[in-house]
Amino acid sequence: MKKELILELFQKFENICYLYNDVECWSARELQALLGYSKWENFEKVIVKAKESCSNAGENIEDHFPDVRKTIPMPKGAEKQIDDILLTRYACYLIAQNGDERKEEISFTQNYFAVQTRRAELIENRLLEFERVKAREKLSQTEKQLSGWEQYN
Repeated sequence: MKKELILELFQKFENICYLYNDVECWSARELQALLGYSKWENFEKVIVKAKESCSNAGENIEDHFPDVRKTIPMPKGAEKQIDDILLTRYACYLIAQNGDERKEEISFTQNYFAVQTRRAELIENRLLEFERVKAREKLSQTEKQLSGWEQYN
């Protein structure tokens, strides 16, 4: 996949992110187009599989796939209510894992989440390492204080 396309898809993915109750969420209707699904019915099948994966992992489906209603504009200024689903980052990951990997957009999304997961792991490891170094420094200082204190007793 070309670097330009990767950057474009990454930016599009991040641009359709919303904050809902301080949680990152994506509209399933918007994600559908981004992942190369032209028909809601086809994308809905992927969502059903992703929900099954979520449930099988012991997660509450409603925490990651809450149903919502969305207003869309119609011709001549009218509006229409349609069903939509808010998707957490975890839900998007599950959709990517259950999507049609022949679609370039699904392949990108699978790689995106693999990279994001690895980055999170590296950050977590760095934070743990930093905490270990701090703990060692504190222990060393305490040992120095104790050994100096014992000389005076």
